[in-house]
Amino acid sequence: MIENNVDTAFFHSWFRNYVKSFYTEDPKIQQNIRLKEEHTLRVCKEILRLGKALNLNKNALRLAETIALFHDIGRFEQFKTYGTFNDRMSENHATLGLKVLKATNILSRLTKTEQTIVYNAIEDHNVRKVPDNADEISEQHSKLIRDADKLDIWYVVTNYYTERHRHRNPALELELPDTPEYSLCFIDDILNNRVSNSHYLKTFNDMKLLQLGWIFDINFTPTFLYIQERRIIEKIITALPDTDDIRKIHNHLKKYLENRISEL
Repeated sequence: MIENNVDTAFFHSWFRNYVKSFYTEDPKIQQNIRLKEEHTLRVCKEILRLGKALNLNKNALRLAETIALFHDIGRFEQFKTYGTFNDRMSENHATLGLKVLKATNILSRLTKTEQTIVYNAIEDHNVRKVPDNADEISEQHSKLIRDADKLDIWYVVTNYYTERHRHRNPALELELPDTPEYSLCFIDDILNNRVSNSHYLKTFNDMKLLQLGWIFDINFTPTFLYIQERRIIEKIITALPDTDDIRKIHNHLKKYLENRISEL
């Protein structure tokens, strides 16, 4: 949290109390409420680390942290109501989040301009591509949350793939069937530097391929360096079948990452 910032401290306190209202004795629900709570707090740290690497001023950092804190606020109502994090089987969690923020009027401490930036960034954080019609400041904040969010989702899923044999969580797998198959459209998308469409997910392996393809929607140089440092590509590849297709995309992704970093 940014020191001596009354608004940021207030927002964090409100967030903690809001999330606690979803705590339950049911271990399955509680596990997933805590999962998203902890994810949110780590995304706050990721966005501040990224913002500082980009030399953003204090006010831009404050706004970025606010966006990170509230970007997944709809997840709690989503899981309580539907028992899933799969937007296709429930509701768009970004839209749900905007309803919560507007109903509680929690952002009233911000200026109207700042509120608009926060709302737009949350609305756009899970779309396939940031709309081109955004103004420069809105676009920057939308891209910041998208990069920070991906970094932490990669952290969560790569840890999960390693530990999954000990404890499975179907919510993290979007209830997809765990079979050896994967859809070739995801391989094709990666080889053509495209972000895949989640509507085509059929298997758990498809989800891993989708997550690999997020690298084509990374916006800032420091994020590419974090991807390399944390060996994200390698960790997800390890969780996929050892086939010619997978080896081909592994090489393609490694070259893509090296090329993006060499452009520095």
